[in-house]
Amino acid sequence: MIKLRKRCSRYCADLFVDNQRIRGPLGVRRLSEAERLVKLLEEAISEGPSSAIWDELHGRVPADTLHRFSEFVGVTAQHVPTWDDLVAAFRNETGQRIALGAMAASTSQRYGVTIREFGEFLNAAGISELRQIDKPLVERFKVWRVARIKAKKFARGATGLILDAAILHRIFNFAVANDMVVKNPVRMEGRPGENPTGGAEPFLAEQLGKMRASASTDLLTLLLLRWTGFRGSDAVNITWGEIYLDRKEIERVTQKRKKKVILPITTELLFALEAEFHRRKPAPTQVVLVNPATGERLTRPGPLSTDDGARKAGWSSPLSPASVQGHPRGRYVVSRGEPLRCGEDAGRHDRDRRAALHSICQRTAGTCPEYS
Repeated sequence: MIKLRKRCSRYCADLFVDNQRIRGPLGVRRLSEAERLVKLLEEAISEGPSSAIWDELHGRVPADTLHRFSEFVGVTAQHVPTWDDLVAAFRNETGQRIALGAMAASTSQRYGVTIREFGEFLNAAGISELRQIDKPLVERFKVWRVARIKAKKFARGATGLILDAAILHRIFNFAVANDMVVKNPVRMEGRPGENPTGGAEPFLAEQLGKMRASASTDLLTLLLLRWTGFRGSDAVNITWGEIYLDRKEIERVTQKRKKKVILPITTELLFALEAEFHRRKPAPTQVVLVNPATGERLTRPGPLSTDDGARKAGWSSPLSPASVQGHPRGRYVVSRGEPLRCGEDAGRHDRDRRAALHSICQRTAGTCPEYS
């Protein structure tokens, strides 16, 4: 039986077994708290080395004291999961989902932004073990993250924190499912994309005219995005087999939500598609959008300068962030190989889908410093 002994203002635990004495400070001042810790120690000793109480005592009892008592019972040292372990396992899982087509690579890239930021915060706090990450720590990260976002231009009130919290919640749900932590310490801050500030604001006719005039060889890209509202990932991967010129329809299963959509082809877009089809004579499996200079398919490169985009589109000053739904640097950049993302998200918030399809928004990957 463990006995309590008060030394100065704190309590210590003493255990005498077969002329052997195991002792150590409990690090508490209150008798009631010391009695609770002693009770846990006695239950752990009685249950033996396999008791789950030994893990519960971590952080509640000083490390030296816990080591003495656990060594006496014969508890073998176990690997304590760290943040790096969780990141490695989670990236392996997302890699498998991408390979199976259940997740887009751009989604994994955005996860990487939050993983990097949370990792920097943990390094600054000197924390590496998952059991050290609790709700108060996560709340401090949110405050730290908001300050980091607001220090950048076009922060828009740090609304990206909602997505960061959702990603962290998803990561720690994975940790719970794999027995790396007992409970998810992340509290959600709302659903990403729900009630966006400002919402979608379609461009003015004058702005659309300037973008069309500056499109040059990228006119097909502009028209496809304008009249379909596809995400950038869908626009750059759409094939000629999904274009039905005879029916004047586009039929595609969207990459993110795996929903089948059938969109009518407007007259302006139809002329552009027919001209491109007769010029290239492509196979059904070939993608529609290609780099006009090289003929290679478009990808998702890093964002270009917004000032350059504004000058090329004929604007004397950049648009305000509120004029484009979803991204602080969301201004149309007419450039070879630059994918844009537009009205599909806006359609969730606009009752009039036709108006939403006119809303052209640039969505860049997580490589954008102002987006991360």
